[in-house]
Amino acid sequence: MGINIEKVRNDTPGVGKVIHLNNAGASLATNQVVNAIAQYMNEELLYGGYETMTKNAESLNTFYVKTAEWINAYPYEIAFTDSATTAWQRAFFSIPWKNGDEIITCVAEYASNYISYLRLKKWFNIKIIVAQDNEFGEVSTLSIEKLITSKTKLIAITHMPTLSGLVNPVEEIGKIAKLHEVFYMVDACQSVGQYPLDVEKIQCDFLSGTGRKFMRGPRGTGFLYVNKDIIQQLDPLSVDLFSAHWMDNETYKMRKDAIRFEQFESNLSLKMGLTAAIDYQLELGMENIWKRVTTLGDYLRNKLKEVDQVKVIDTGRVKSGIVCMEINNHDVFRLMDIMVVKGINVSAASVYNSRLFMEKYNHTEALRASVHYYNTEKEIDVFVEELGKLINR
Repeated sequence: MGINIEKVRNDTPGVGKVIHLNNAGASLATNQVVNAIAQYMNEELLYGGYETMTKNAESLNTFYVKTAEWINAYPYEIAFTDSATTAWQRAFFSIPWKNGDEIITCVAEYASNYISYLRLKKWFNIKIIVAQDNEFGEVSTLSIEKLITSKTKLIAITHMPTLSGLVNPVEEIGKIAKLHEVFYMVDACQSVGQYPLDVEKIQCDFLSGTGRKFMRGPRGTGFLYVNKDIIQQLDPLSVDLFSAHWMDNETYKMRKDAIRFEQFESNLSLKMGLTAAIDYQLELGMENIWKRVTTLGDYLRNKLKEVDQVKVIDTGRVKSGIVCMEINNHDVFRLMDIMVVKGINVSAASVYNSRLFMEKYNHTEALRASVHYYNTEKEIDVFVEELGKLINR
């Protein structure tokens, strides 16, 4: 059974106000997500923060159970965070680095992640190595295999980049990392919520995700998966009485589960909202979501072929719902602003968002339209028509 588009649009009030094609930035939330947040906040209003937390302990714990079910993990391998970046950084800086260690990453790497590599390089003089792309624009598994040495500490791959429809072959890379006993980190901030993820198949040690994008959860939420077999090898930079236990005046003991990557204070109402978002996705089925998203993404790419001066720059054999385009002789940031006035939400980006990718393929800026399952072909038609009018008038 597929997705009941009428129902999901009825659950999404925002579709009556805007054509939202900025799901890679932040999706429109459902009534269920907003109601879960409001209900928890109302309880805090009436009964107090700590008291509401205690009363809802079982429901709050459901987040770990549902997230684990969603990505085929164990609940104790999951940590709640306030963003994908926080999740990624907490994992990255917890690795036992030493001088001379090497990191292998990809051309599609996010700016925030690469900046963290550069920061670590100041501390430990690590070497940052960028694997080549293959002829399809995906990170080359052959390149990764050739680059691994005795000093390789981590392979860090962005599953779906911010500026391309690309889907990197994370499962194939996982086999390589496992064979060479190298830490393997997957940034899945764009893939969680649109792509069926299975950490057992990926064989990753870390996977980070955000709530605000294709998960359709609230902003200020994210999660981290950490493989149970390596948790106790890791030493997070930030610890408190929640992630560790104060044993005596001289010692503390870290938790043995992924909660060692959390801290006591967090927005619990948003945690409930994110849990509601995951519930919603599980009910629809990730295979159904992925099929719908890729169908709409392909539909949009085909429609854009009809528009003069527009060039889709997506790479990869498998393409996601993220569609990026260059537009000759036009400022994409200005086009984005005009579209917002017309009630159409898209986004724009420059080399600063994904420098390695943009420089390698000679792009300077791009307009991005990212579809989700609640979008319709009619909405895409309206966007393409308005874009054509703007750039060819």
